[in-house]
Amino acid sequence: MTSHYKLHNNKKETNSHLLHVADSELSSKKTSRSRCGNRRVLPEVQPGYLRPLIPAEAPEKPESWQDVMADIERVIMPGVTHWHSPKFHAYFPTANSYPAIVADMLSGAIACIGFTWIASPACTELEVEMLNWLGKMLGLPEEFLASSGGQAGGVIQGTASEATLVALLGAKAKAIKRAQEEHPEWDETTIVSKLVGYTSNQSHSSVERAGLLGGVKLRSLKADSNLQLRGETLEAAIKQDLADGLIPFYAVCTLGTTNTCAFDRLDELGPVGNKYNVWIHVDAAYAGSAFVCPEYRPLMKGIETADSFNFNPHKWMLVNFDCSAMWLKEPYWIVNAFNVDPLYLKHDMQGSAPDYRHWQIPLGRRFRALKLWFVLRLYGVENIQAHIRRHCAFAKQFEALCVADERFEIFSTVQMGLACFRLKGTNELNEALLKRINGRGKIHLVPSKVNDTYFLRMAVCSRFTEAADIDYSWKEVAASADELLAEKK
Repeated sequence: MTSHYKLHNNKKETNSHLLHVADSELSSKKTSRSRCGNRRVLPEVQPGYLRPLIPAEAPEKPESWQDVMADIERVIMPGVTHWHSPKFHAYFPTANSYPAIVADMLSGAIACIGFTWIASPACTELEVEMLNWLGKMLGLPEEFLASSGGQAGGVIQGTASEATLVALLGAKAKAIKRAQEEHPEWDETTIVSKLVGYTSNQSHSSVERAGLLGGVKLRSLKADSNLQLRGETLEAAIKQDLADGLIPFYAVCTLGTTNTCAFDRLDELGPVGNKYNVWIHVDAAYAGSAFVCPEYRPLMKGIETADSFNFNPHKWMLVNFDCSAMWLKEPYWIVNAFNVDPLYLKHDMQGSAPDYRHWQIPLGRRFRALKLWFVLRLYGVENIQAHIRRHCAFAKQFEALCVADERFEIFSTVQMGLACFRLKGTNELNEALLKRINGRGKIHLVPSKVNDTYFLRMAVCSRFTEAADIDYSWKEVAASADELLAEKK
């Protein structure tokens, strides 16, 4: 029995192990926080800054490691936006941790290209098991897991954008097959011209892009007053398209939108999709990590009705980029759609284990499951849960500071680690506020706009964040407002 399983079976040793992990990171965490947090979060360079800093051609003779590493500070760091600074609040988090970094280095050292089982059996088999571990941590239904005894299973994609496209192509293949059986007189071009998919007007732009790349029509449906896509809206669109002779085939349900972290009503969308043979893909890129905490799982009510589910451990689960986890109930639609099987890729064990080249757009793939294995073992579920809960609490802390200032208002409900806010007043006033905040260079925010209302997003991004950092960021916002409003008088 390995030391990992001894620890798992001995509570006293487990607690000691968790403390050891936390303590071993403490000094390094302080050092990393200092190096990152003391730098200007947004660089001041202009496009083209780097070219004059390096030679016009590669060196003929090898240079020293010392010279190369010295140039990191001289050439690279002035042009880095510090995503892991506690003062970075733009977009959503990009995760990292020491276990994940070490695993990524090991992946590079092993340097296998795991496109088939035989290309590196450990690469494939660890991925199968890690997606089972992860799915169980989130509370996914058994019918998504490879351990269920069926054909389902998980795969690591590069990004949620890839997962959305892969799901769309699987849904497209399934719809074409069904239409050919029902209308043998139709050719494939005719069928594809009739296909129509659906997404919310709050969905990420990558959903629209998947439609473009997949060569199908996607309809953008209006979300309700809570910025959620509802089942009745989807059903009305499907009925209209059926009446117009189209073939509804695919719908994206977003759990945690980029704009405001709103949650579409999967419990309504899923049954509608099932009723009309429409593939339901769940995009939970950011917020999916929170489902490791049982108190957030009601937000994915209806998950049993979905056909595919995706979230990014590389956003919020301490696993560095790229690691996007995707599960499919019926992956054979993907496998059949992507199956090109030349002799040089065949092997004797085909069919006994997944050949993940059939589950993704690229052929090659890195040993990304190592990152999940290291992080899940060296942190454990309870420390990952604590990390998620801390970030959610920081967003509520920022909300309290915002509502205490009568000049500001919260836009939409504060969800997960995101608070959306604005100065009471015009869009132009808030545009000026954002420019002022980012111009000071001490914190970094990005805006969004919903229903023609412009607002600012404050995302908790760094694993180094502490309560004092939220106070600091709020003071920067308030000071920028003070300057701006004083000039307006």
